[in-house]
Amino acid sequence: MFSTTRHKLHSTVMLTSLTIARRFRGPLTSANGGYAAGSLAQALAAPAVEVTLRLPPPLETPLAIVEDGERTLLLDGERLVAEARAGDPELSPPSPPSFAQAVEAGRGVGGLGAPGFQECFVCGTRPDGLQIHAGPLPGRDDGLVATTWVASGVRPELVWAVIDCPGAYSLGAGVRGEPVLARMTARIDRLPEEAERCVVVAWPLASDGRKRHAATALYGETGEVLALSRQLWIEPRET
Repeated sequence: MFSTTRHKLHSTVMLTSLTIARRFRGPLTSANGGYAAGSLAQALAAPAVEVTLRLPPPLETPLAIVEDGERTLLLDGERLVAEARAGDPELSPPSPPSFAQAVEAGRGVGGLGAPGFQECFVCGTRPDGLQIHAGPLPGRDDGLVATTWVASGVRPELVWAVIDCPGAYSLGAGVRGEPVLARMTARIDRLPEEAERCVVVAWPLASDGRKRHAATALYGETGEVLALSRQLWIEPRET
């Protein structure tokens, strides 16, 4: 997933700093990828943003957000954690299932279960997490998975988190290995209202060796698209 190559910085401008609280962890010692990407995306004045994760985003650590030409960077000292730029997922989302159908699809699915991910803020089983667990919809053979989210504490970075892990479910995570998020391109058309009953869906796009591509969408109570993302996931190397 993560590149350790050092990237040459040009004329950088410090914008602000970011500290990700431990609550928003994915693996035990680093941030959930979608939450970290969404947090960085807020520094860009763009309707849709592409974020590439270069290193596991550290927790409880002040990270610098700097402008470097067309890129906005997230830095841990001199280490490049992530970079963001304007981009669009360019997706045509499917018609959403009903809220009841999505509830049934996610029933009993549980967390992804990979070692170190049981406490993921999104797909883990922690009582203070989102517990977003997507399952297949009956009668469909296109890999579409679905679940629900009753919006609470809504912020843009939280929406990025909600539409993160379902992509891994659509790739059969837990069956073909545990892919890790490497890039996420997302746009938010509307933030859900507090307590709005939302449907989350995800579907696979393509695969190329260890690279796996997926898409996710968030729908509001009336079936309108609230947010979309296109994702690149990386399967771990066999050991």
